[in-house]
Amino acid sequence: MKFYLKHEQFDKLQLYIKNILNLYYEDAYLFKGEGANFIDINIESYEDMTITTTMTVDGQVYTQTANRDENDKRAMKQALGETLIEILTAHTGISQSWGTLTGIRPLKLYHKYKNAGHSDEETKAILKRDYLIHDEKLDLMEQIVKTQLKAIPDLHELQQEVSIYIGIPFCPTKCAYCTFPAYAIQVHKNDVPEFLIGLLYEIEHIAQFLTVHNIKVTSIYFGGGTPTSITADDLKLLLEAVYHHFDMTHVREITVEAGRPDTIEQDTLNVLNDFNIDRISINPQSFTDETLKAIGRHHSVQETIDKFKMSRVHNMNNINMDLIIGLPNETRNEVMHSLEETKQLNPESLTVHTLSFKTASEMTRNKSKYPVAARDEIIYMMNLTKQFAKENDYIPYYLYRQKNILGNLENIGYSKQGEASLYNILIMEEVQTIIGLGCGASSKLIHPKTRKIENYLNPKDPKSYNKTYKDYTHQKIKKLQLLYTT
Repeated sequence: MKFYLKHEQFDKLQLYIKNILNLYYEDAYLFKGEGANFIDINIESYEDMTITTTMTVDGQVYTQTANRDENDKRAMKQALGETLIEILTAHTGISQSWGTLTGIRPLKLYHKYKNAGHSDEETKAILKRDYLIHDEKLDLMEQIVKTQLKAIPDLHELQQEVSIYIGIPFCPTKCAYCTFPAYAIQVHKNDVPEFLIGLLYEIEHIAQFLTVHNIKVTSIYFGGGTPTSITADDLKLLLEAVYHHFDMTHVREITVEAGRPDTIEQDTLNVLNDFNIDRISINPQSFTDETLKAIGRHHSVQETIDKFKMSRVHNMNNINMDLIIGLPNETRNEVMHSLEETKQLNPESLTVHTLSFKTASEMTRNKSKYPVAARDEIIYMMNLTKQFAKENDYIPYYLYRQKNILGNLENIGYSKQGEASLYNILIMEEVQTIIGLGCGASSKLIHPKTRKIENYLNPKDPKSYNKTYKDYTHQKIKKLQLLYTT
């Protein structure tokens, strides 16, 4: 749907307004000028901020005014967002439980106000006033923040430590919704040895820098792709390098994603046993075989169940499972079935994702092939998972949102008491630097004092990575030196 705005600050406002429009219209575009769906914004900025927005939508005219006591860019966006939300809700009848928030980390706001000395009630009142967040989401945020601080009491004191992400960019196949670096292992298996050379180089030199400067490692996470796509011998080689080069004294958690059940073998589990690693992910996404075929996962529901049980026999005592709400052709019946199967397996943690149409995914490029449920049905299905979590002693411990997420909802990580993933909390709340090693791995470099964030991305394809890993490693070390030695 096309909208038009004629304003002297068009370039500064365009993205923010478009993000708000996208909460209500799947394909919203904002053009400079005048047209059928016209937005007129009047900004009065003195000691405080007053925004009056008049919007013509489908021939109907709405006017809304909002005020803020402050007079700055943030206050202007808050007031503008309020006027847009009020108008679009009145026109469409769609209520936005996250209010004006379009960012992916709403809990950072909650932590911010708590750290400034506000009580939970004061924090929720501020967020409700400034961002129009509904009570149910505010209560959820409060619960998650309390769980996070129980899992990591020194969460806001870890600026001088880092966590390590090790990216293995291989999978059996690429799922239709996926945009992560994930190369079919059968096609690219000859790229693995050279990739490992580069990754081992990164591990050695980054670990050396951290050791020399006495920088502690909080957690280590093997992701991808699917790390268990590579052979057990190759995984053992990597783990040996990690334990040899990094100072493991202060590492609180190691996780290895084994998300695709068709990559889990006894030899791989034996390797994990050798290093006393018992935290893995086994991600069914759905317990309906037809859905798995539609999204490009070449394992069956039964294989998920069998590999889960095999992992239990091999002492995997902290298993996470992922489910996705809103997969093609799924209704509440398929979701209820997936939840019942999950209950039988009883994993320690459960991550519930709401399907997001990511720009570069196969699913987005060919939407007509992947019909999904209507907004109200998606919300109903998400509420089923929340009720399931409550009834089965799963506590929400992290949350994030994505662009183009169905129903403008969220992804929630649940865990049994004391089983929360520390890495997931650390990366979502952006409290410390995460150093990404491997093909396609992203480093999130956070200044320990200013909290300024810089992202640094390794090459996404194995061949480019193999050619440039030395340069990228030493560029990363230079950036770390600026953060931790000056």
